[in-house]
Amino acid sequence: MMNNIFDSHAHYDDGQFDSDRNELLASLEGKGVSGVVFCGVNIPTSKFSVETAHQYGYIYSAVGFHPLNLSDYKDGDLEIIKELCKDEKVVAIGEIGLDYHYEKESRHEQLELAEKQIILANELALPVIFHDRESHEDTLNLLKKHKPKGVVHCFSGSVETAKEIVKLGMYIGLGGAVTFKNAVKPAQVAKYVPSDRLLIETDCPYMTPVPFRGKRNDSSLIPYTAQKIAEIRETTAQEILDLTAENAKTLFNIK
Repeated sequence: MMNNIFDSHAHYDDGQFDSDRNELLASLEGKGVSGVVFCGVNIPTSKFSVETAHQYGYIYSAVGFHPLNLSDYKDGDLEIIKELCKDEKVVAIGEIGLDYHYEKESRHEQLELAEKQIILANELALPVIFHDRESHEDTLNLLKKHKPKGVVHCFSGSVETAKEIVKLGMYIGLGGAVTFKNAVKPAQVAKYVPSDRLLIETDCPYMTPVPFRGKRNDSSLIPYTAQKIAEIRETTAQEILDLTAENAKTLFNIK
């Protein structure tokens, strides 16, 4: 069994976990999971992530507004996020970012909210967990402007874009997509990313790695992603797990 599995991005609030959430979370350490960052996407899920992090020692919380949850956002919510960040288990502001795949019309509002959250993260000296879907140019411009610490999660850009992200001192998060049959870009990125800038994640319950694609994802399946990255980088899966766990602790300031 592999150990030292650090899942840098999970959504355990999702309805797919409603039937067995507590049993699953209680079992993960026994399956080699040493850390999980549970990301909120709005106020209720951010609060739930903080509560869950207090129930399980290995879970850490990230709080923030996802671009697809823009309609939940109202005046005063950033103050609530700021207040939540005082909690010792909150290690990042996230999941924030831009998504032009589903939401082209709200670009301006997405940019505005993402920028406000980056500014808040910089003010609080916290990293950001950034979602970039079909918005590479605007994402890069925003990150170059404010230079936050953090990770571009579930990275879907090219090696060229990855180089720009790394140049800013940020991390690249890779997940199950790297195991998919036609995943050319993720494989190229997995080969390129400097060892000290790589994170591994599930984005669970989504992005389940092969051979479980189509089923619910959880943190215990990360070794399949680690194995694929290890093949690409010509090393061992355990080495990838150790490396990415260390990087996650560094980024999220976990002792």
